[in-house]
Amino acid sequence: MTPAQLSRALSSALRRAVAEGELPRTAAEPPAGVTLRNPPHGDADYASNLALRLAAATGHPARSIADVLRTRLVQEPGVERVEVAGPGFLNIRLAESGWTALVRRLTERGRAERPQDHAPPENPAEDAERWAAVTGTAPRMERRDGNPLFRVQYAHSRVRALLTAADALGFAPEPGPYTTRAEGRLLALLADSARIAERCPAAGGNTADPADPAAYAPLARHLTAVADAFLDFHDAPGARHVLPRGDEKPEAAHRSRLALAEAAGTVLAGGLTQLGISAPHHL
Repeated sequence: MTPAQLSRALSSALRRAVAEGELPRTAAEPPAGVTLRNPPHGDADYASNLALRLAAATGHPARSIADVLRTRLVQEPGVERVEVAGPGFLNIRLAESGWTALVRRLTERGRAERPQDHAPPENPAEDAERWAAVTGTAPRMERRDGNPLFRVQYAHSRVRALLTAADALGFAPEPGPYTTRAEGRLLALLADSARIAERCPAAGGNTADPADPAAYAPLARHLTAVADAFLDFHDAPGARHVLPRGDEKPEAAHRSRLALAEAAGTVLAGGLTQLGISAPHHL
């Protein structure tokens, strides 16, 4: 289930609750629509403050509104768990099968399209200038963690290295259950990638002038977030390894994490290509 699908499911739950008299008609049109965010704490995939905003508009207690929405939303396919937290936040956990399907779609798309094959040839100076034009910052050539473009390109090259090493070890990516917080954070960003990309001029989803580099700024920010989430997933202290270590044999966990890495690489390569920036295999 993508963020857009989850937003629609939450809107549908609200409409049904109003139609059946569980919530007042004044709740039928939520202020500012239905929005989701990544929760700062816990193991939920998404959080929504919809009940709090409806409470302000209707005068009904936020937690009672949240309870009504929770009862309906948890019945949606792809939703594993919904909890009411604090004054009335909805913390939503998606079913693992939904994440597995997302990773499978992205890996299959990456193998079919191979956007990196159509990316501009490596030219660090031009890449830095293009990134600076898009983000409104000064061109930065240094290859270090403080440079967002470097982190994005490095994350992509790291994915390619992982896939090459796995091939040499004789095992391939295979999506599977994803349960850790680092995996969930990366998956949530990957699920939102299509929406971000479609809003850029090159995707035909935006009326902004394609010659205006600033129109691509949201995509650049999203790629930076994906790269940082991937590196956290891969490098964080205590993180599970993507590749076997020492005498370890490849197991299902290695295959599933490799598939998640490949999915991240697909998004990074496609986004860099859309920005007109190279997606190098080696840095």
